[in-house]
Amino acid sequence: MTRLQPARWVRWAPWLALAALLGLPPLVSAWLSPAGVPQGWLLACLAQAATMIVFALSYNLLLGETGLLSFGHAAPAGLGALAAAHVFNHYAIPLPLLPLAGGVAGAAVGAVIALVAARRAGTAFAMITLGLGELVAAAAWALPDWFGGEAGVAIDRASGPTLSMVATAAPWTFGPDRQAYWVIAAWCLVASATIRVLSRAPFVRLANAVRDNPVRAASLGASPARVRTAMIVLAASFAGVAGTLTLINVELAAAESVGMMRSAAVLIATVTGGTASFFGPVLGALVWVAFSVGVASVSRAWMLYVGLFFIVVVLAAPDGLAGLVARQRAALARHGWRRCSAYWALAALAAACGALALVLAVQRAYALRFGDDAAGAGLAMLSTRAAWGLAAAIVALMVVALWMARRARHAVRVLDQQERLDQLDRRKEAT
Repeated sequence: MTRLQPARWVRWAPWLALAALLGLPPLVSAWLSPAGVPQGWLLACLAQAATMIVFALSYNLLLGETGLLSFGHAAPAGLGALAAAHVFNHYAIPLPLLPLAGGVAGAAVGAVIALVAARRAGTAFAMITLGLGELVAAAAWALPDWFGGEAGVAIDRASGPTLSMVATAAPWTFGPDRQAYWVIAAWCLVASATIRVLSRAPFVRLANAVRDNPVRAASLGASPARVRTAMIVLAASFAGVAGTLTLINVELAAAESVGMMRSAAVLIATVTGGTASFFGPVLGALVWVAFSVGVASVSRAWMLYVGLFFIVVVLAAPDGLAGLVARQRAALARHGWRRCSAYWALAALAAACGALALVLAVQRAYALRFGDDAAGAGLAMLSTRAAWGLAAAIVALMVVALWMARRARHAVRVLDQQERLDQLDRRKEAT
C-alpha cells in the first residue's frame, strides 16, 4: 500500500474538512441523543451553511473567475427555487432530483441576464445587474400568482415519491429534517466538486484571460461577450441549485429570496473569504452563517458586527481570509514557528481587546435603546459610577489593542528585515 505524498494530503485536506463538517456533527449528535436523532437546530445551521457554500461558490464564478461584480445574484437563486417549488407541487419529481430543476431554471434566468449585461463589464455590469435584481424584486409583489405574495410558495417534502436506500430498510419520505439534510449535504459536496472541476477547465482559464485583459483576449480570437455569457449562465445555474437547497431546508420559496439583501449577503461572504482561492468563498460562507445564525441569536446588532468585520477584512486583508491564511503559512515556512508565534500572539491579543471593547460599547448602546429586548440588557441599568467604569474599561481596552497592534507591526518589520539580512548572507556565501 503506497503512502500519499504530503502535497496530496494538503490538496485533499480542505475537502476532508468540508466532508467532516457536514457529516460528523449530525452523526455525533445522533449518537449522543437517547432517541438516536440529531438535534434540529444543528441540522438547520449546517443546512444553511451547506446552502451558502454552494451560493458563494457560484458567485465566485462571476466575481473571482470572470471579474464580474453582480448586485443581483439572488435573482437566479430565488427564481430557480420558485420554479422548483412549482415543479414539485405539480409533478411527481423525487426530492433529491429537485435541485436539477432549480439549476435549469437558474440557467434560464442567467441567459436572460446575459442577453442584457454580457457585453458590459466593471461598473456598467454591476449597475445593470442591480437594476435587474430590483426589477425582479418588484415583480415578486406584482405577480402574486407566481411568487405567492407575502406567504410565498410552500412545498411538502413528504408529498413526493419515496426512496428506498436499502431493500430491507424503511423508505425515505424526506419529511424528517435529518433525511432532508442528507440530501442538502450530498448536493453541497457534489456541486462544490463540480464547480472545482469547472474552475480548472480550459474555458474558465479563458474567462480568467477575459477578466484580466479583454482586449488582448479578443485579439486572440475569443469573444469576451460570449465568454461572459457562458460564465453568467453557469453561475446562475449553480445559484438556482443553492436556492433549491434552501427550499428543501425550509419548505418555502419566499418573495424575499430575490431581494437585494440576499445578493449583498453572498457578496459579503465571497469577498470576506477571498476570491483568489477556491475555498475562500467556502470560508466566507461559514463566517456569514456564524454571524447570521450564531451572533444573531444573542444580539440584534449582528448586522452591525457583520459590517464592521467586513470593513476590517477589506482593509487588513484585501485578498480575504483565505489570502491571509496563505500569507501566514508562507511566513511560517520562511521564519519558523518560534519567530512567528510572537507576532501571532500580539495580533491575537490586539484583535481580542479591540473586539471586546467594540462589543461592550455596542451592547451598551443597544441596551440603552431597546431596554430589556436587547442582549446584555443589564448594561442599561448600570449606576453612574458603573457606567463611567465601563467607559474607562472600553477606553483602556482600545488603548491596549492599539499598543498591541503597533507591537505586532513592529514584529513584522523585524521579521522582514531579518529575512533580507539572511538573503544577503546567502548571496555572500554563494559568491
